[in-house]
Formats: sequence, C-alpha cells, structure tokens
Amino acid sequence: MLKNFCNWLLYRKLGWTKDITVEHPEKFIICLAPHTSNWDFVLGQLYSHAEGIKINYLMKKEWFFWPLGYFFRRTGGIPVYRQKKTSMTDALAETARNNDTFRLCITPEGTRSLNPEWKKGFYFVALKAGIPILLYGVDYERKLIKCTKSFTPTGNLEQDMAEIKQYFADFKGKHPEKFAI
Repeated sequence: MLKNFCNWLLYRKLGWTKDITVEHPEKFIICLAPHTSNWDFVLGQLYSHAEGIKINYLMKKEWFFWPLGYFFRRTGGIPVYRQKKTSMTDALAETARNNDTFRLCITPEGTRSLNPEWKKGFYFVALKAGIPILLYGVDYERKLIKCTKSFTPTGNLEQDMAEIKQYFADFKGKHPEKFAI
C-alpha cells in the first residue's frame, strides 16, 4: 500500500519521471547529487518507497533527536558524528563486505550549501568494500531522477572524482546556485 501511494504521489501527482538504466546489485553505494534542499530527502524517500528499495543514508547526528530520531532510524538513517574523528569509512566498508546486501545513499557535497569540495567518503567506502557506485542525479527543472552510470573506483582519486563530477554537470538542484562541481 505504501509503495502504491508513493508511486502515485511521486510520478502521477508531482509529475516526476525516472531514467534508470543501471542494474542494482545486492551491494552498492548511491552517489546522489545535487543536494541543495531538504526536499531532496522527501524526494528520496518517495522514490525508494515507490521503487520498493530499502536504502540507508547518512545524516548529521543533530537531526536524531526525539521524535525525529526514531523516524530517521526507521527509514534507514545512520547518524554521522562530525565532531568526532572516527573511521566511519572503514566501518561502513567492513559492514558492506560482511553482509549479503548493502545499499547506502550519500550526498557527496555533505551539505545543502554551496560546496565545490565534495566529501570523498562514499568513494573510499566503495573502494575498500569493492562495490560499485551508482550515480543518481536529481533534476528539479526537468523533474527527473536519473541513474545511467555505474562507477567502480580505480584508486586514482583525482581522475575518478573528475569523472564522477562530470556526470552531474547538467543536473539542476532545487536551488541551482548552491551546486558546484
């Protein structure tokens, strides 16, 4: 019932379309950009429920207070403690290696504000775990959710990040002025 409702709301009522041509294996990381608004979260939740895909996501720990913390954890949220120096990429990579399924969505900008210096944790988790990165773009101008490229990290960070960023060059976030590659 939730799947049908989210499908109706996202695709029929709100008018979004999708262009998904990449296979989704049992283990992957979604690199989602641009991330310029809190509405990206709502859109992501509608999409994952409409498609019947359970996907975890990272979110700053400040959002995990009562009652929102319960909701975010139930929907796959993993709190990030940005003030502490932890080896979160190592822990996530180990989790990916040790489980039959692993699906994690990360916004590489790490913020809804303008940030041309993308975080690279998603890349290192995928590299260490040996899993692909699915490049998901959200275009508010065209009302399009698109994933037509899967990327396997080579270890050449500079070259790989340039290729990943280039994929997102034509996507328009809800607030395009807050997105830079």
